[in-house]
Amino acid sequence: MRRLIPALLTLVLVGGAHAGTVSVAVAANFTAPMREIAAGFERDTGHRAELAFGSTGRFHAQIMRGAPFQVLLAADQDTPARLEREGAAVAGTRFTYATGRLVLWSASPGVVDDRGEVLRRPGSGKVAMADPKLAPYGAAAAQAMANLGVAAALQPRLVQGDSIAQAFQFVDTGNAQLGFVALSQVMANGRIARGSAWIVPAHLHAPLRQDAVLLAAGKDDPAATALLAYLRGETARAIIRTHGYEL
Repeated sequence: MRRLIPALLTLVLVGGAHAGTVSVAVAANFTAPMREIAAGFERDTGHRAELAFGSTGRFHAQIMRGAPFQVLLAADQDTPARLEREGAAVAGTRFTYATGRLVLWSASPGVVDDRGEVLRRPGSGKVAMADPKLAPYGAAAAQAMANLGVAAALQPRLVQGDSIAQAFQFVDTGNAQLGFVALSQVMANGRIARGSAWIVPAHLHAPLRQDAVLLAAGKDDPAATALLAYLRGETARAIIRTHGYEL
């Protein structure tokens, strides 16, 4: 036993010495599940993930200006592919980690009906959405409104946030009566946590497939490659499902 204890301590110290930290840019809609995944990642691998949340468009600009992110979890497929073409991401590492759903949500019960007809009714309350130029969920909201034929009528009432997180904040604080947000932001334990909501039919907008990619700054970094592998494992996938994403 005395011989075994030093050996076990050596294994622990070696394991700790190899643990690293990975800097991750995460689409704002994926905030809640990624915090859970990061905790599990550290528990299971010893590596630590430093998370920054924001709009995919702003992350692209920051990465191209030299921001030291090692992994990007985007809210779309186009941005990781574009980073590959621009030489800022490692070719062959891109994959879809989740497919999101857009939801029309109000923090108050009874405001949003189960067919989204509230969008056609006259009103003066603000309608929040993410900036379509910066956030894929904002682009999806714009497509949905156009396909529903309500874009022109809603235009005077629209208020835009830089990210889907800011759009959610507008509704959550009452500064907007309702808004287009990510289903994951209002779901807990497989159901809408509070307020009222309508899950926007998927055919009304382009699919919200979200890709992850290894960035050039993370090339050959063990913690970065370990995180991408962890995202594809069943522990992470189970968390992703519980937050309303499809796989």
